[in-house]
Amino acid sequence: MRGKVVLVTGGARGVGDGIVSTFLAAGAELEICGRSEPAELRDTGGRRPRFTRADVRDAAQVATWIAAAADRHGRIDVVVNNAGGAPFADFSAASPRFHDKVASLNLMAAVYVCHAAYPYLRESGSGSVVNITSISARRPSPGTAVYGAAKAAVESLTGSLAVEWAPDVRVNAVSCGLVATPGSMDHYGDEEQYAKVAATIPRGVLATPEEIGAACLMLASPLAGHITGAVLNVDGGGEWPAFLQHTPNA
Repeated sequence: MRGKVVLVTGGARGVGDGIVSTFLAAGAELEICGRSEPAELRDTGGRRPRFTRADVRDAAQVATWIAAAADRHGRIDVVVNNAGGAPFADFSAASPRFHDKVASLNLMAAVYVCHAAYPYLRESGSGSVVNITSISARRPSPGTAVYGAAKAAVESLTGSLAVEWAPDVRVNAVSCGLVATPGSMDHYGDEEQYAKVAATIPRGVLATPEEIGAACLMLASPLAGHITGAVLNVDGGGEWPAFLQHTPNA
C-alpha cells in the first residue's frame, strides 16, 4: 500500500486504531477524523496518521475534511467507514432524538463520506471503499435495535454502490462479530463474564482490532481486485446455535 492514501473515520481508538495500525504497517499514508482529539496517536514504525477534528454526522464537515486530505496528498485511494456504535438502550424507553443520533452515526455518516470521497476515489484509478458493519445487521439486536437496522442499511448501501460505481470504484464491507477493544471488559462485565461471552463464539475468542484491520487491508488491496459488493464476515464463526445447549452429545 505504499503511496496509497487511506482515510479512516473514527480511527483513533478501538477497532479504528487496529485498522489504522494495519494500513500504516503496509506503508499507506493515513488520514483519520473524530469528534475529539485523542491524547496520543498510533505510532507504527515512526509513522503516524494525521488527525482532523470532524463530526461525521455533519455532511459539510465530512466534505471539508475529505477535500483537505485530497489537497494535501493529491489523491485518495481508500476510505474505511469505521465510525459507529451505540450504547445499550431499551427501544421503547429511548427518545426519538437518541434513535436519530444512532441512525445518523451508523448510516448517514457512511453516506456522507462515500458521497464526498467518490470523485477522488474514481480519479485514483483503483479506488476502494470498505464499510464496517456488524453481526447485528443480520440477527436480532435487542437493546441496540436501531444500530442493527442501520448496519443492515449499510450492507444494502454497499451492494448498491458496488454496482453503481463499477468498474471505477470497488465497495465492500467487513461484518464484525465481537471485538476485544480496551472497553470490552467494561462492556461485558468482569473477567469471568468476559470469558462466558467469548465462549459463545466458535473460535472461543473475540477478534482483535488488528484482525479487523487485516480484513480491511485485503479488501482494499490488489489481492481483492475482482471483489466488489461483498460482505466479509470476521466473526470467529459467528455464534453457537442456541439449540445445541439442549441437544445431547452436541
